[in-house]
Amino acid sequence: MKLTANLSLMYTELPFLQRFAAARNDGFPAVEIQFPYDTPIAAIQQALADNQLRCVLINVPAGDLMAGGEGLAAVPGKTAEYAAALVECLAYARALKVSCVNVLPGRCDDENKRVFYLDTFKKNLVKTADSLAPFGITTTFEAINTRDMPGFLISDAQQMMDIVDELQHPAIRAQFDIYHMALMGCKVCDFIDRYAEKIGHIQFADIPQRGEPGSGTLDFARIFRCIETSAYQGWVGAEYKPTRDTRLTLQWKRELAASVALCS
Repeated sequence: MKLTANLSLMYTELPFLQRFAAARNDGFPAVEIQFPYDTPIAAIQQALADNQLRCVLINVPAGDLMAGGEGLAAVPGKTAEYAAALVECLAYARALKVSCVNVLPGRCDDENKRVFYLDTFKKNLVKTADSLAPFGITTTFEAINTRDMPGFLISDAQQMMDIVDELQHPAIRAQFDIYHMALMGCKVCDFIDRYAEKIGHIQFADIPQRGEPGSGTLDFARIFRCIETSAYQGWVGAEYKPTRDTRLTLQWKRELAASVALCS
């Protein structure tokens, strides 16, 4: 299994550029970053090179989404802003040689406008994939639970896969976040078994508080076994909020290493 550490949520006890070395010291061969845009590309490149790490995934800038707004990707009146965000993302994605770029659909605050937001999102998703595919980059998008983000446009795993099937774009895949979808009642292993070949990236955290495996109620021994034996070939991102210093939360990783082959 190919593991990544999400440096936006993990190792936050350290300054951002020091997190790369911490992840490498803990045996992660790769990292992912939600929004790297506050750090110059050259500084991230140097941190990756110094620690012999890959950066496998970043998100397209999402505007005001993380501050409670609707974001950019689905809002009909923000297509120009999204286009500018995609230009910025493309510069980072190419320079960092990422495998995937994730698009956050965002919120729709008016249910009566939902159909228009979905239409805008799907058009922006295709434009993103068309822009990134020539560089060998897969475009993913994810569903997010409505407890953490009320009004999120795509909050159901099946809805996410219906969009993948509708668009039929060779460079668009689902990003399956185990934490978000487990909170929404998704049967994680059944979903992975069924849709492995349509998933471009997997992320995980325990429920209900998004901590490390073992801090909540999910059976990660079973889930990791399911991923390992499925047709999924991509990276698996640890994207959790550590309940203490990150290095002290990695018992799950040691247990996983004892049971499956990990990429190092």
